[in-house]
Amino acid sequence: MLSYLADFEEFYGPLRVFRSLTFRTVGATVTAAMIGFIIGPWLIAKLRKLKFGQHYDDDRTGDLAQRFDKKNTPTMGGLLIFAAVFGSSVLWAEPKIWVGIALFVYAALTAVGFRDDWLKVVHKNRNGISSREKIFWQTLVTVVALVALLWHPSSAEKIRELWVPFVKHPIYVFSGVIGLPALFIFIYLWLVGFSNAINLTDGLDGLAIGCTISVSLVYGILAYVAGNVIISDYLLIPYVAGVGELTVVCGALVGAGMAFLWYNSFPAEVFMGDTGSLALGGLIGIMAFMVQQPLTLLIVGGVFVWEAASVMIQVSVFKYTKRRSPTGEGKRFFLMAPIHHHFQKKGWPETKVVLRFWVLSLIFALVGLGTLKLR
Repeated sequence: MLSYLADFEEFYGPLRVFRSLTFRTVGATVTAAMIGFIIGPWLIAKLRKLKFGQHYDDDRTGDLAQRFDKKNTPTMGGLLIFAAVFGSSVLWAEPKIWVGIALFVYAALTAVGFRDDWLKVVHKNRNGISSREKIFWQTLVTVVALVALLWHPSSAEKIRELWVPFVKHPIYVFSGVIGLPALFIFIYLWLVGFSNAINLTDGLDGLAIGCTISVSLVYGILAYVAGNVIISDYLLIPYVAGVGELTVVCGALVGAGMAFLWYNSFPAEVFMGDTGSLALGGLIGIMAFMVQQPLTLLIVGGVFVWEAASVMIQVSVFKYTKRRSPTGEGKRFFLMAPIHHHFQKKGWPETKVVLRFWVLSLIFALVGLGTLKLR
């Protein structure tokens, strides 16, 4: 919205600064942080008053639920992140197809996550919305996003290309009766997979949002590079006209993340809940596709991948050993999954687990950036 002020530079020269992507990204970051800090205390107080507290399944968390009593901490804090990211992005980003789709996916999945949290904390439904309903809405969001990207002339060609790290040309172009369904499945798995991964990571104070900030920083850089014809040509990565505006969205996500971390750091005053984790995973997942770096997300989001993988390993080992055991008792690969609880079981304080996972997230982020030059 503010980018239109540059059209009046003939009346006041300094207004041309609003053409600068860097200026608008910094503005979006600062604005999102300010929105988060301003509405944070009000939102937390409101959630506490309404008694929207987190509920834990003691059978699942065992003695950790007693050691880290968080039952009275309000959830649905993802609303704070959403308000900051959406408001700041609309204010500072140019209205490109890439920004529109990113914000559509984010808003739609925020609504789905909010409904899930609402059923859990208001109606005391431990399972929230049914798996069938969640799959339906996630599928619908993916379909709408993909159809819009395939229809718009600015994105129709580029969204079909599949790029992988370390290779300087697309390895596949999705087209035809096989390619387009495959593209839909690919995007759907990324949106759902990283939504679940962030949800699993959101088990300790500040852990998920801290890792989200580092991922957002990297994808802000990747969006800037992909949208710059000179830099993208130098690095031998695809140039995508207009996708640089996603840098503004990533900047807003960084600012909102820092504001939320202020309230979510140990001891947490609020949790993001599914309202935050479901939507953040979808937002990051769709942006990874739009900047032509979907597989790089497996590196940059290494902590999220690690958390999800630990759950799959734990479940697989338990089921396999249970079938093979004469007593019908299964064994566990980790002391507890997701893996951050494994280290808690080993005696690590919560703050040490979080800080060390943040360090790992930064390492994964740097490795992900390194793939830009290795082609």
